[in-house]
Amino acid sequence: MNLFERAKFFRTKKRLGQNFLINSEVIDDILDYAQITKEDTIVEIGPGVGFVTEQLVKYAKKVIAIELDEDAVKELKKLECDNLEIIHKDILKTDISSLSDGKVKVIANIPYYITAPIISHLLGEIDDLENKNRNSITDIILMVQEEVARRMVATEKSPSKQYGLLTILAQFWTDCEIIRLVGRKSFYPAPKVNSALVALKVKNNPKLNLSNYSYFRRVLKAAFSQRRKNIKNCLSNNGFNKDVVKTVLANLNIDENIRGESLSIEQFGELSEALLKSEKEVCNANKD
Repeated sequence: MNLFERAKFFRTKKRLGQNFLINSEVIDDILDYAQITKEDTIVEIGPGVGFVTEQLVKYAKKVIAIELDEDAVKELKKLECDNLEIIHKDILKTDISSLSDGKVKVIANIPYYITAPIISHLLGEIDDLENKNRNSITDIILMVQEEVARRMVATEKSPSKQYGLLTILAQFWTDCEIIRLVGRKSFYPAPKVNSALVALKVKNNPKLNLSNYSYFRRVLKAAFSQRRKNIKNCLSNNGFNKDVVKTVLANLNIDENIRGESLSIEQFGELSEALLKSEKEVCNANKD
């Protein structure tokens, strides 16, 4: 019986965003790219009824499958593998770092409506330098909506709607790339949009070396808060000193009329450091 026929026996739940991967060629690509060995512990997020899981257990030392749906958990238990641990829990309430003594690889076919929260949960925020989950992960292979995949790998030269906070979060803590596109018919039931497999290699250090990562995050949130407004107004409207912003942008040769999505991650780093330094100087001058 092929995967499509097997999937039809299970009553999927739209509220949980269930779309089971039934394309064995795509499953093979996941296994190939993950380079799973008998030394690896795999954390699988959203295994569903186990079409990917039943292949993972053949190659990994251990597979930890985290599934929210009780009916899907019942199906997973039918696999009866010694190296499979099933956790019936919400991934957003799961401490990945507590699951294994060593590092893990994460493979996830996740509900598209909570993609961004799950990525944040796995990687931590930009200013979360010692995030427990991220520090326990070496690689993440993620099935996401194609539009989200494009956002994750975007640059300041990409179409403006693609480059944003999700882009910077993904690239700040990982090297990410799109492995392949995946059509709608690779799933049951078929979603309304195409998907993509994204590989994220977790870095040991953040992309930029900064003096204050919380300040950097604040600059980013301000810069992307009002996409139709220029960088000067976005910063000035979000608590940054207007005169300082104007001076710093001029000193960095950044056109004050461009929008945030036109600045590279490196430029944002320079902008953050310069703003912080100038604000401190103004503050000290006012004290004197």
